[in-house]
Amino acid sequence: MNSKRAVRQLMSIKKMAKELRLAADGWDSDWKTLIATLMSARTTDKITIPIAEKLFKKYNNIKKLSKAKVKDIGGIIKGVNFYKTKARNISNLSKILIKDYSGKVPHDFEKLIELPGVGRKTANVFLAEQGHGTIGVDTHCLWISQQMGWTKHEKQHEVEQDLMKLFPKRLWGEINWILVRFGQTYPSRSKKREILKEIKRIK
Repeated sequence: MNSKRAVRQLMSIKKMAKELRLAADGWDSDWKTLIATLMSARTTDKITIPIAEKLFKKYNNIKKLSKAKVKDIGGIIKGVNFYKTKARNISNLSKILIKDYSGKVPHDFEKLIELPGVGRKTANVFLAEQGHGTIGVDTHCLWISQQMGWTKHEKQHEVEQDLMKLFPKRLWGEINWILVRFGQTYPSRSKKREILKEIKRIK
């Protein structure tokens, strides 16, 4: 696959996607961005965002959140999938940020993935939102990349490597946003496949 061709394809996908707010977008604090992204795993952004807003209204700073009971956090976020596990992770993550990082989220991949509930995808999406050139590989990113022939791999880190080789670094931080917005614009997999089939013909 030619890099310039892949960029043209990506830009065409971008044009076909609506400007939807994603879970990592629009927060006024790093810790809110990280926790909202964590909460969005296996849950749509449409569901995650209002629940995150409710949580952050109740606990408007990381210190308050770190003192909250797990069951109280769970009661607020129970609309997201795996809410009990996520409530425990949010509680523990908040405590660690206060204790080890003075309430600030580290902008370091290795430190991020040590935090409870923060996997490779969550860390990369968070860092991309903060302006770092990283690619968060979720189900949308993986499936579309495979459909487009940008990768043949299944594992996140291998897909990341393929996309990093194919696309210029200036676009790395945008890739997840473009593909997730496209995926959410067209919920039907058959419709997505139909559109991507046309875009794949771009030379």
